[in-house]
Amino acid sequence: MGDPLICMWVAVPAFWSLSMLSIFRSSFTRLAAAGFTFSTLLAAAAPVNAQAAQCGNSPAHEAFDVQGLKSELMVTALSCKAQDRYNAFVAKFRPALLDAEKRLDGYFRTTYGRRAQAERDDYITQLADIQSLGGLKSGTVFCQQREAMFDEIDALETSSDLAHYAEAKDVAQPASYESCEAPGGVDRHSRHGSTATRRSSSTSRHLHRA
Repeated sequence: MGDPLICMWVAVPAFWSLSMLSIFRSSFTRLAAAGFTFSTLLAAAAPVNAQAAQCGNSPAHEAFDVQGLKSELMVTALSCKAQDRYNAFVAKFRPALLDAEKRLDGYFRTTYGRRAQAERDDYITQLADIQSLGGLKSGTVFCQQREAMFDEIDALETSSDLAHYAEAKDVAQPASYESCEAPGGVDRHSRHGSTATRRSSSTSRHLHRA
C-alpha cells in the first residue's frame, strides 16, 4: 500500500491533500532544524488582530475555524501516529469538511482573484509553521494534550456541533487570516514576522522561508 497519510485526505481536493502533507512535513523539518523555541517567539508577541471579532459568524470565519481544527488534528496525527483516529474524523464529518473547503475556496477566489491559489498555499504554509511549532514547543506532552481532542470530537454528532467546537477550541491561526477581510498590503515575499493568534492569547513567529 502507499503512504497511509495520503488516505487521511481522500475527502478533500487533490491539490489540498498533497500540498498540505508536503507543507506540514517540510514545516516540521524546517522548524526543528532551525531550533525555534516558544520563548523566542513570545519575545516578539503582538496583539491579537482586532478585526477577528468583527467577522462574527460569517461563513468564511467558520470555515477558517474548521480548517484550523482540521490542521491541528493533522499535526497530531503526524506527530502521535494517530492516523486511524484522523481518518475516522474525516469520514464522520466528510460533508462538513467539504463544505468548509468550498467556502474557503470561495473566500480566496473572491478576495484574491488570480492569486487565489498562491494565497491559499501561503495560508496553509503559515498554518503549518504555527501549528508544527506548537507541537515542537510542547515536547513529549504534546500527544497527551492533543490526542484528547479526538475523544472530544467523537462525542460530536452534527456539522453544527463541529463548527461550534472549532470556534470554541484554542486553535492557532495566522493573525492575518483571523479576519474575514483581505490582509491588505502584505508582501508575501517579505512576510517573515507574521503573527500567530489564538482565541485568548497571541504569539508571533519570525521564520525565514526555505
